[in-house]
Amino acid sequence: MKRFIALIAFSSLLAGIQAAQAGTIMETRGKAFAPPAFASFCGREPGLCSTSGGSKVVALQADLKSELKQVNRAVNSRIKERNDVGDDWRVPVAYGDCEDFAILKKRELLKRGWPASALLLTVARYRGQGHTVLTVRTSEGDLILDNLTSSVRDWSSTPYDYFARQAQGNGSRWERIGTAKPILSTAVGG
Repeated sequence: MKRFIALIAFSSLLAGIQAAQAGTIMETRGKAFAPPAFASFCGREPGLCSTSGGSKVVALQADLKSELKQVNRAVNSRIKERNDVGDDWRVPVAYGDCEDFAILKKRELLKRGWPASALLLTVARYRGQGHTVLTVRTSEGDLILDNLTSSVRDWSSTPYDYFARQAQGNGSRWERIGTAKPILSTAVGG
């Protein structure tokens, strides 16, 4: 009986460690307004606004994790940071600001076969300013691709206060993100 209880305790401990390694997911809490420039962007680029089709959570294997890192680094090094005059969401060619980087990363991942339902444009606040990143829903948690770092990180280990993201299955709808970040987090590395 003692062995059985010890085995259950060990299994519970192992499950807790695995959960910590698995990362965290964003909790959504109802509808939110989309960023003002989002609607005009979607009129021009409906395929990049879509969040329908495919798995809602990507089973993140080593090759896919490597691909996420590669896309994040490649876009960050290829596009130069430059703020828009006004708020203009576009696929950048040489210059762009945070949402342009996120849009290009989404396009690159879609080209590689990633499901649109797992690639969500997400808005946050950082140092009092609005900031846009790409959230990728994975089996290792919600991971962030960001123009301010080459690391792909669990959303809860970023310095941002998240506000809203595209809804899965209906990219024209946005959802509010719960304000509290969980304690557990996993860095995927840089």
